[in-house]
Amino acid sequence: MKQVNNDADAVIVTAKEPEDNVVVMSQRDYDAMQETLRIMSNKYLMAKINEGDRQFKAGKGIIHDLIEVDDD
Repeated sequence: MKQVNNDADAVIVTAKEPEDNVVVMSQRDYDAMQETLRIMSNKYLMAKINEGDRQFKAGKGIIHDLIEVDDD
């Protein structure tokens, strides 16, 4: 399990019947995959991302310094 987390590689655990195979992956990778699926299935959000991408490619992007937020 540590190697799965350290290497970010999924492990396929095979069974006699291929439909019974399972995949073991890190929680971090699973969460990232689920978030990606949620974003990609949200038509409104994808439209906003695509519009921003078009604007950036057209040279309309603006670079800003990051604002540090103090959590205290």
